[in-house]
Amino acid sequence: MVTYVVLAKFTDQGIRNAKESPKRADAFKEMAKTFGVTVKDIVWTQGRYDVVTIVEAPDEASAMSLNLSLGALGNVRTETMRAFSAADMTQIVGKML
Repeated sequence: MVTYVVLAKFTDQGIRNAKESPKRADAFKEMAKTFGVTVKDIVWTQGRYDVVTIVEAPDEASAMSLNLSLGALGNVRTETMRAFSAADMTQIVGKML
């Protein structure tokens, strides 16, 4: 599985309907399952981003399909970053010259 950190900002539509955000998060978790993606955590934040989500996907295409489907709903715009665990980083740096 590949881990991603998804940073999201509410759109104008999303902020107008902020009260529905927890329900939308539940719907997002269900949508993710259809792509074989597991939502590990969703937190709402103050500052530059409104929501931070950690997901695990079987591959990049699944993560991309989920993100595009989420964006098409019009409530958030996302920025997605590939994430690596400490175990992953140990292997990565072990291959350095």
